[in-house]
Amino acid sequence: MSRDLTSLHSAWAQILALMAGALVLASCAPGAPAAAPRSGGRGPLPTIVSLNPCLDAILVELAGPDQVLALSHYSRDPGGSSIPAAVAYRYGVTGGTAEEVIALQPDLVLASIFLPQPTRSALERAGLKVATFGSPATIAASAAQIRAVAALAGHEAQGEALAARIAAPARQPGPAISALLWQPGEIVAGEQTLIAELLREAGFASHAAARGLRQADAVTLEQVLADPPQVLLVAGDAPGQRHPLLAQASRSMHVATFDPALIYCGGPTITKARARLQAIRAQVERP
Repeated sequence: MSRDLTSLHSAWAQILALMAGALVLASCAPGAPAAAPRSGGRGPLPTIVSLNPCLDAILVELAGPDQVLALSHYSRDPGGSSIPAAVAYRYGVTGGTAEEVIALQPDLVLASIFLPQPTRSALERAGLKVATFGSPATIAASAAQIRAVAALAGHEAQGEALAARIAAPARQPGPAISALLWQPGEIVAGEQTLIAELLREAGFASHAAARGLRQADAVTLEQVLADPPQVLLVAGDAPGQRHPLLAQASRSMHVATFDPALIYCGGPTITKARARLQAIRAQVERP
């Protein structure tokens, strides 16, 4: 009997030692990352996946990679991104497929209003919340979009600060200067666009509108040279837009490059576009 009790005590001692060791290991093992806290004590912030490059640019101003699980694949494309490469590479990306997004299990998916319906249906069937946004055509509409995205992301204060920054009026320009924005594909912007408003704000008069041109109308190099504006903003890389004749024509008009990435998005892109237009205007006015 004494040997049996001794064996039993020994067995229990071994079991207790194993349990203690397991508890120590468990305490050292890394746990799942905690959800980012929402300001004001309103619970955790929603995790987000963005499928749109313009929404990417807003999100990276509001939230970090712990909340934004992935940006659109355009964010890492120098030709299609509205954010610096160093910032984009801090975040994950997806190719935009429903399967990739569902695998990440975000609380919220932000996308363009042109998100294909089959993709949206697949995301919603998987229980994901999808919010879609259009392309703002005015500074005021862009500020409203920022506030809407910030409210969904749980960063209302940061959104209000960003909206106020892009809505701030620029310095009062001098007399209007005739300008033609020559976009990729050798086309012009319409007057009811965000970039057209920024051009007007910077004191540029639309050479395209004065010639009766409308949204996406094509303008050849020959037409530009035959009827030059005071300022030609070259935002494309078509053969006519990089022709040597443009350098010679600089004697009759001011020719400046304009990054196409500054044309299509609102949000923080507005401040960059505004700064570039102001710099070009200053060059034109320089004695």
